[in-house]
Amino acid sequence: MATKENFVICRGIANDHAFGIFYGQNPLKYSFPLLLLELSSIIIISHVVRFLLKPLRQPKGGIILGPSVLSRNKKFHSYMFPDNADYVIKNLGVMGFMYFLFMAGVKMDLTLVRRVDKKHWYIALVGVLVPLIGSLSIAFMVRKSLDKELAKASSIWGVTSSLAITAFPVLYSIVKELNLVSSEIGRMALSSAVIGDVIGITGVIIFEATKQGEHRPIAALFYLISLAVFMASIMGGVRQAMLWIVRTTPEGKPVDQIYVIVILLSVMVSGFFADMFGLAIANGPLWLGLVVPDGPPLGAILVEKSETIAMVFLMPFSYMYVGMITDLYSLIDDWKPLFYMVLAGYTIKMAATLIVARFLDLTIRDSLTLSLIMSLRGEVELLLFLHWMDFQMIRQEHFTILVLLTAAVTALFTPLISILYDPTRPYMVNRRRNIQHTPPNTELHIVACIHEEENLYGLMKLLELSNPTVDSPFSVYTLHLIELVGRSNPVFIDHEIEEKKDNQSHISSIHNALKIFQETRAEFIKIHPFTAMTIRRSMYQNICELALCKHACLIIVPFHKKMTDNHARTRRIKQVFQSVSSNVLAHAPCTVGILVDRSPYPNIVNGVLRSSMHHLVVLFLGGADAREALCYADRMAGSPAISLTVIRFLPNRDDDDTEMEKKLDDGLLTWFWVKNEGNTRVVYREVVVKNGEETIAAIQAINGDCCDLWIMGRKQGINPVLLQGLSNRSEKSELGVIGDYIASMDFGSRGSILVVQQQILRGQGPASAFSWCKKWQ
Repeated sequence: MATKENFVICRGIANDHAFGIFYGQNPLKYSFPLLLLELSSIIIISHVVRFLLKPLRQPKGGIILGPSVLSRNKKFHSYMFPDNADYVIKNLGVMGFMYFLFMAGVKMDLTLVRRVDKKHWYIALVGVLVPLIGSLSIAFMVRKSLDKELAKASSIWGVTSSLAITAFPVLYSIVKELNLVSSEIGRMALSSAVIGDVIGITGVIIFEATKQGEHRPIAALFYLISLAVFMASIMGGVRQAMLWIVRTTPEGKPVDQIYVIVILLSVMVSGFFADMFGLAIANGPLWLGLVVPDGPPLGAILVEKSETIAMVFLMPFSYMYVGMITDLYSLIDDWKPLFYMVLAGYTIKMAATLIVARFLDLTIRDSLTLSLIMSLRGEVELLLFLHWMDFQMIRQEHFTILVLLTAAVTALFTPLISILYDPTRPYMVNRRRNIQHTPPNTELHIVACIHEEENLYGLMKLLELSNPTVDSPFSVYTLHLIELVGRSNPVFIDHEIEEKKDNQSHISSIHNALKIFQETRAEFIKIHPFTAMTIRRSMYQNICELALCKHACLIIVPFHKKMTDNHARTRRIKQVFQSVSSNVLAHAPCTVGILVDRSPYPNIVNGVLRSSMHHLVVLFLGGADAREALCYADRMAGSPAISLTVIRFLPNRDDDDTEMEKKLDDGLLTWFWVKNEGNTRVVYREVVVKNGEETIAAIQAINGDCCDLWIMGRKQGINPVLLQGLSNRSEKSELGVIGDYIASMDFGSRGSILVVQQQILRGQGPASAFSWCKKWQ
């Protein structure tokens, strides 16, 4: 939001560049070398400062380069920022804010306002109206001590309304960095911020109209007419054109490059027309971004193409622009009334959000976290301060104190949020949720993750191999994970609820395939389909939350080590979702199975298992994970279409540290053998080895037999003698040392692999987990 004063015309420069220092010329007196020096210096310094102050979420070095620190030195300032270079910083800074708001508009989904829970409306309305009323009351109480321009009703409204609003673009970037996007508090804050921004846009319109109508009331009317015409053009013309682009783009294909270029250029065009009609230059890009259909294909590619150039190259100039106006040495006049008014507004907003959150049954800890998140400040507020400077509503000392308060609030609250709120805390349960301790003739609850269609057949095959029966049926909660691109708000869809609403917009080929699969096995498998759209770092939170609230005892995660045939060998391709499986293993509230599927993907889902016999091999190396894997395999062995071989690996020498694990292993294996003694399809063998090399050799010897599925524990409780000498073989892999070897191209097996990690009890009482899941009931 900037107009004429933000643009400085450069005059008096004879040439764009110097001939060289050997001709006695100073390159800093020429525009192009000066531009290159400023660009490189600002980007380097800003990113160094950003790295050092990352936990505090501070603007990237603008204040340090400004007159408060480095530019206080006149020689430094005269060389780096001479008068004829102001246009570089100011114009590029305004462009940075324009593209920042455009991207924020693209990612924002205003239709979310119609879908959010009532409690999000309560938080948003109380969090906006209470601080607005409180700030207005305090402002009119201290009105006589304010500057003449700041004491005007329109100015008071502008300041107090900005204190009451939490800008969604600011909040999202911090919530994303703290990895809270898919957490309960994160979703609540983002939804409330969208509602608050809708109210905030209305507040900005009122401010602009009243400000422009102070001297000529007719100007306010002209402003509203111009706004209506501009919005009608955006909504009626531009929006329809973008919808046409989406319709004409083939599914799965990127948007034509020419459309992307035209839209990105339209950001500047919209800013030009917005400034020409007196609507404030940054409003045009924001409204343009809001009419872009969010997500793939259009919204995603626009964010992808513009994010790097905007955030890496243009936004440092925006911070520099703010920093050049911020001057700590200007704080000598009467700035205290504004300081107290702003401080009171922040305090009232925080207290109001805290109280309404407690009223909605959030814990004190979560309520305080939410109030801190909703009080965060950032780039949008800085842009508003510049706009007020343009209106001559505030002076430099007022601008400085506002910037300092914004930086202080964010610097103080961001670390506190990290300390107060751990999104993984609800998953720390002390109840047994695993296969070993689940009674045999009870329903088994499973969460099955799906990244893409290729995961379907392997999942279906594993479910049928698991031998669901009428006495022991499966409730499978399938979770289709989609990476959030080109939009900010995460989406979690329960397809059973959507079907009751007759909403077909989220039906996909994956969902249809699962529906067909269930119809053929309705007696013993019940599929409950879900879809989660979120950023990759937060996907594990959706998985663990669903497992916790559906009382699952097993999570199945596909391992994205894609295999391709190459002369009966396999080769490794990029592990796309490695971080997802790693985080699930670290935080899951139940047992986790990592599935490496090597089955060819068929064209149909009916009749997944039609061959006469499937051979399974359990590699039992001891420990909790191995015991869990054996219990799962024991369920499979009940099927007449399954032959099972269990290989127990024993060390050639005893280890006192693993004596307890060995006793537990002996007890379970004795039970298993007694149960299956009369089953001719079950074979049990023991192999004694003295180091890891012999373990690998023994496994390689088994590989000659045709194996459809290898089952093994991941790593808990394995006797170290069995892995001695293999420490360099991916000890920290999601598959464990042995699983990683079997999945590698060196092993050469075409059988799928299931690596099991038994639930790790993390010692939180069951009450907190129960209360956290009430919203699912």
